Amino acid sequence: MTRVRLSVAQRRGDLLRAAIEQIEARGVAAVRIADVASALGVSNALVLYHFSSKEQLVAAAFRHAAEGDLAHLRKLLGRRSPALRRLRSAVRWYAPTGQAKGWRLWIEGWAAALRDPALREVAQDLDRQWKAALAEVIAEGVAAGEFRCPDPAGTALRLTALLDGLAVQLTSYAGAVPRARAQEWVEEALTRELGLAREERLTH
Repeated sequence: MTRVRLSVAQRRGDLLRAAIEQIEARGVAAVRIADVASALGVSNALVLYHFSSKEQLVAAAFRHAAEGDLAHLRKLLGRRSPALRRLRSAVRWYAPTGQAKGWRLWIEGWAAALRDPALREVAQDLDRQWKAALAEVIAEGVAAGEFRCPDPAGTALRLTALLDGLAVQLTSYAGAVPRARAQEWVEEALTRELGLAREERLTH
């Protein structure tokens, strides 16, 4: 059987995706270079050729995951539709009750970032870009007269803080918060932050 020779970019991509899966399964502290190599059927040396240490591999894996999340966010917010609809789509996707994957990964990342400057930089950069993207679409909605919000940046911060907190509850503590209730809280927060009437909340 002929072995297909992958490009450097393809091989790195495979390694990063495998690292993400292993981190989600084992946690940052427990994952080893050998786990990633075994998942792909390659040698430890090959992994270390592309990433000289576990720390570099882990940081690169989180950045890869962050870039994927941000790309999807920009796709949702870049649609040609009212700002409220785009904002709600993004929040519902990001919420732990939606289709976004990887909450276990990010909870692991937040914990590890307390001790790892490289991971902390990745997490902070992702956080800044999420808030900026949400604040921008909120400002667009205000300018278009769709809703009222005197402080788009503050609203973006409060929304992401709520979503992150619910993610920890739902991911780490099974049964702590019913998913339907969590979704209600997110909708209520949007309604309150944007000054929406009940009718507007139910029809968008």
